[in-house]
Amino acid sequence: MAHILLRHRDVENIHQFDVYQNNGGYDGLKKALSELSPDEVRDIVRTANIRGRGGAGFPAGIKWGFIPKQDGPKYVVVNADESEAGTFKDRELLEYNPHQVIEGALICAYAIGAQACYIYFRGEFMHAASSFGQAIKEGYANKAIGQKIFGSEFSCDFYTHFGAGAYICGEETALLESLEGKLGQPRIRPPFPAQEGLYAKPTVVNNVETLANVPPTIVNGADWYLSIGTEKSPGPKIVCLSGHVNRPGNYEAPMGTTYRELIYGEQYGAGIANDRKFKALLPSGGSAPVVTDEALDAQMSFEGLDEYGSLLGSASLIVMDDTVDMVWAAMKLTHFFKHESCGKCTPCREGTFWLENIYKRLLDGRGREQDVKLLESVAQQMQGETLCALGEFATSPVLSTIKHFPEEYYAKVSSAPSGNGTG
Repeated sequence: MAHILLRHRDVENIHQFDVYQNNGGYDGLKKALSELSPDEVRDIVRTANIRGRGGAGFPAGIKWGFIPKQDGPKYVVVNADESEAGTFKDRELLEYNPHQVIEGALICAYAIGAQACYIYFRGEFMHAASSFGQAIKEGYANKAIGQKIFGSEFSCDFYTHFGAGAYICGEETALLESLEGKLGQPRIRPPFPAQEGLYAKPTVVNNVETLANVPPTIVNGADWYLSIGTEKSPGPKIVCLSGHVNRPGNYEAPMGTTYRELIYGEQYGAGIANDRKFKALLPSGGSAPVVTDEALDAQMSFEGLDEYGSLLGSASLIVMDDTVDMVWAAMKLTHFFKHESCGKCTPCREGTFWLENIYKRLLDGRGREQDVKLLESVAQQMQGETLCALGEFATSPVLSTIKHFPEEYYAKVSSAPSGNGTG
């Protein structure tokens, strides 16, 4: 099956403007500009139900529809701050198929009446940004970006910006703060970016992969897109497969593919490395609760893991075999969230601090039996109380590993000395 998103695997040098255009590139933008009104473009994207690929799964067409129809500056911001643990899909698109992302952003700009697109790169993405920057230059040189795009009355510029390596800036309002030159911390909402986003103007923030889905959908129509995947989660999805699998890497698969197929299928992960036994899966890096083998036959979709208490997120699958200490794994993820907390809100700042301290105590052999309940208590008190999703994410590895592997926690305290140890 030909790739829809990872097209560079089928077409050599598609990162070059001429090659991309000769293989149908920019046909979606040209069709939008010559045949469709902005409202019609939004309707196609909404009908196709292109859902956000950054993790939240919010329908792009609905998000675009929130932008008020008024005169004045409007912006499209491409979220390329790919920082979730185990996620590396956007980087491949940026490096090897950049024009499809640019085209998707420009179609979005046309649909909402934006005059400029900004792409916010993760600070470490220097190489990817270099490739993308070259694609932008080619776009300007060939009238795909800038004034009177492809001879139409639509004009739109494209700008690049680097973060400084902060996970929190993947959250859209923190990204906007950073893009404005401020400290990268989440904003209180409302107002939402659609009303007051970049420079307090209406703004759409979409993930790299989300926008890459737009051009082929405009060319082929909503029904074509809906024919791929599941009813509620249509289209293709790039899966980042890592951990204890024989063939880690990025794989494009239709929504609805089972997790078992992704891990064991010969065209995907090809099984557990060293013939070890599967133990657990992080289906969305550190941000989603751990699942066990009972969830392997669930569909990879935005609704597929609901009954197992987890979620698809960005589809960064981290596979763990039976050698993994789940308490250690949860501690590693907790340390990540504590380190990346911006500190703006108390539940996240203090909660992640105390969670890490308790884990350190357990793993240092100083654990107390009540520490397991204390971990649960701290995590539960964080839920629903944080300014953004980071604090909520931080509770996932804690509560899910205690739920599925309680014996591993209590094994850490069964032989620990008694006493009133402090954090």
